[in-house]
Formats: sequence, C-alpha cells, structure tokens
Amino acid sequence: MKLRDYTLYMAWIVAIAATLGSLYFSEIRGYIPCELCWYQRILMYPLALILGIAAYNTETSIKKYVLPLSVIGGLISLFHYLEQKVPGFAAIKPCTQGVPCSTAYINWLGFITIPFLALIAFTLITVLMLLTKSEK
Repeated sequence: MKLRDYTLYMAWIVAIAATLGSLYFSEIRGYIPCELCWYQRILMYPLALILGIAAYNTETSIKKYVLPLSVIGGLISLFHYLEQKVPGFAAIKPCTQGVPCSTAYINWLGFITIPFLALIAFTLITVLMLLTKSEK
C-alpha cells in the first residue's frame, strides 16, 4: 500500500477537522462568523460529506468536484487572511454587515488566525486531490 492509496481518507480527515474546528469556534467559543467566514464554510462543509462518501467507495473521480470547491475556498481564505494581516487589504470591504472581516479572534504565534487555518485545510485538500490516483 502506498500513501497515494489513502489520499481520499486524508482529505476527508482534513475536511472533518476543519468543519469541527469552525463549529467549535462559533458554537463553543462564541465567535460570530463574518461574511467571508460564511463563504469558506459554504465551501468546506460539503467537502466533509462528499469526501467521506468518496473515500468509503474509493471514488477517485470525485476530484473534478472537490478541486473547484477547495481552490475557490483557498482563494477566499487567502484574501481573508490578507485582509487581517496586510493593512492595504483592510480598505477593501467585502463585509458590509455584522462582524468586520478584519477581526482576528485568534492570533496564535502572531500569524495563525482562523482564515489561515482554513487556508491550510483547503490547501491540504487540494494537494491531496492532486495526488489522488485517477481511475482508468
């Protein structure tokens, strides 16, 4: 067995961890998600379900459905992270109501924020999908 045989399972575990992490921050810690956080959740939550079903059935053809979600989610996470960490991006205001998107509820080690965690998760899922063996 090679590592590439388990990429669907690894991507599923990443999606589950990201989903549970976002629920922990909002439901247990009480952090109110901003607008960009909601977009990231909209793209991550289905991945937990889709990747679980695909891993169980060893359906590597799921890549064509997972990759658009993970890449778009990663781009939104990157923009959100830049908005928090780069002063020039804070002037761009995609969040018009509720919590400002520049709010950083956590700032571990001076650079790890919630959008950064989401970016890592989306990047890992993307890389794992690219490493997944295609069915022939």
